[in-house]
Amino acid sequence: MLLAVTLNPSVDISYHLEHFKINDVNRVSKVKKTAGGKGLNVARVAHLLGVDVLSTGVLGGSLGQYIEQQLDQDQMNHQFLHTNQEARNCIAILHEGMQTEILESGPTLTSEDQVQFLAHFNRLLDQASVVTISGSIVKGFSNDVYGKLIEQAANKQIPVILDTSGQALEVSLRNKSALPYLIKPNISELSQLLDREISGDPEALKSALQDPLFYGIPWIVVSQGADGAFAKHYDNFYKVSIPKIKVENPVGSGDATVAGMAKAIDSEKGGETMLKYGMAAGMLNTMQAQTGYVDATQFDHYVNLVKVQKV
Repeated sequence: MLLAVTLNPSVDISYHLEHFKINDVNRVSKVKKTAGGKGLNVARVAHLLGVDVLSTGVLGGSLGQYIEQQLDQDQMNHQFLHTNQEARNCIAILHEGMQTEILESGPTLTSEDQVQFLAHFNRLLDQASVVTISGSIVKGFSNDVYGKLIEQAANKQIPVILDTSGQALEVSLRNKSALPYLIKPNISELSQLLDREISGDPEALKSALQDPLFYGIPWIVVSQGADGAFAKHYDNFYKVSIPKIKVENPVGSGDATVAGMAKAIDSEKGGETMLKYGMAAGMLNTMQAQTGYVDATQFDHYVNLVKVQKV
């Protein structure tokens, strides 16, 4: 079973406008609200791909109740730690071919909430074969909380896919006592992490991924959008190529990629198949207007179109 962690879930609201008027009234008729947060996108895509998934994280307030109701409607299993703090809204305004986002920071929790969640997570691990940890850390939790979750999973020999960025990722990678099985930075996040500009050139990526910061991590998958991905597995490197597709909405495709890779790990597939599953799921999300959604009937077809070359 996949255990998908979202520490800072949200209600994602999208407003579609032909023209976005500043300092004026904007009336919206096309509105969509979904249970959001990167980890919930992962869980939804994995669920659509037939994976047994359990979502967890921290939820509270009326928005938290709404998120759980949406998951129930989608027949997605969940066991959140409940608090008295209100969850957050994240608003995307789609206008003139652009997307303007207004993101609430979310609740502020306590160190006691963190202790309770670590215990909650540890109990859920007894059901898990793979864990995904996605997105930002909720305010009030320590910046090494992801490392603590990874340690708990490692104690039970459960692989973890960690998809976060910035300080949350760096702190987790410096905890060499327990490292994630896989991380999935993009070029920008990789450059930020190493504090230098990284190009998409294979030789430059090879050099970057051999930085001491990454020692001990079995898989690093650098997502490159329409150019596919570049991956490192211990001393081996792979270029992953994908076909040209019609892009409807690229938002959430990184989360879908994580879901595809988690599906492969859960099914005990090999590394090259894992890369193909990830890219196929990411492409399928990009082809849909809805974020964190795939047409599972096309999955096998697109898996076969992905090419993995050792470089």
